[in-house]
Amino acid sequence: MSQDKPAPTPDFAKSAQFIQDVRERIATVVVGQDVVVERLLISLFTGGHILLQGVPGIAKTLLASALSKAMQLDFSRIQFTIDLLPADILGSEILDQSTSTFRTEKGPIFTHLLLADEINRAAPKVQGALLEAMQERKVTIGGDPFTLPAPFLVIATQNPVEQAGTFELPEAQLDRFMLLHRLDYPTPDEERVILRRNASLGVQRRDGGAVVATEFDVIDDSPVGGIEDIIAAMEAVQSVHVSDTFLEHVVELVGRTRAHPDIELGGSPRAGISLIKASRARALLFQRNYVVPEDLFALAEDVILHRLRLNYEALADGKSTAGVLQEMLAQMGSGSESKANASLNGSGPASDPASNPGVSPAPVASEA
Repeated sequence: MSQDKPAPTPDFAKSAQFIQDVRERIATVVVGQDVVVERLLISLFTGGHILLQGVPGIAKTLLASALSKAMQLDFSRIQFTIDLLPADILGSEILDQSTSTFRTEKGPIFTHLLLADEINRAAPKVQGALLEAMQERKVTIGGDPFTLPAPFLVIATQNPVEQAGTFELPEAQLDRFMLLHRLDYPTPDEERVILRRNASLGVQRRDGGAVVATEFDVIDDSPVGGIEDIIAAMEAVQSVHVSDTFLEHVVELVGRTRAHPDIELGGSPRAGISLIKASRARALLFQRNYVVPEDLFALAEDVILHRLRLNYEALADGKSTAGVLQEMLAQMGSGSESKANASLNGSGPASDPASNPGVSPAPVASEA
């Protein structure tokens, strides 16, 4: 009887080099946004999806396009509008008059990277159709199921400032996104680089005419890796060690969101699962085969914040979700430092050095 071959040991060094090459390629067209690139790679390597919240003009589309070309992935962009229909995303059956039969026309969702631009401008019916496909990795057209390509990553965006003509995503749908990252403006130094690069783009001649070149025209079409490299990175993420101590800290943080007097809706079990998945991927990005407390504190905002809802009393007192989360992280950080000091002084139980959360939590950005 034949036996299954054991899975090959992940090559962390090779995956780390692939990740570094992707980051360097994206940096040739996108200035700054290192954290955003990190979050996109985390989502891709863990099978999650990401919602980017930021004002227009900060290179969200450019970033997604550069990422897809660096990894040789198919890329589609959908501009969500009020009149968009589910069939415009998923596809539909079309009558072929030459044969008097119906043929299936697949929609733009059949791709590796899907940019859902301004997702909150579409009607809830359309939002629901997309989120169902995100969860199940398949769609149904004319009664027939179709599996989506793998890997499959949805990068959704929404404008936090302009709310006219939008449909806010409910908490149950926000919970489907592993990460919600809030983008900010570039620093003055980064903006100077952006302006200099744009001023030197020049003109492109085409079809007997000419157009002013944009950043999209300078994206290198030659990839630095492919799907096999992505699969290797996914396997490396799955081998990243998560200690029992780190697991307890995740359970504690999610539990605090449910028991806090200012929070009406706390994190679901999906929040804890997402936090561990994202922490393992972040460890790989920083060339570690184990998670550390810094991963938890660095990712808590993007993983937890959009899953929380304050009660009426907290809102009336002028409190914010970001402030409440920062308070919980500070309490965890100070409590863990006390335990760590007690352990070092010989007055407490020994702890796992790779999971000792004696790291001060990073400040949580104000919620838009």
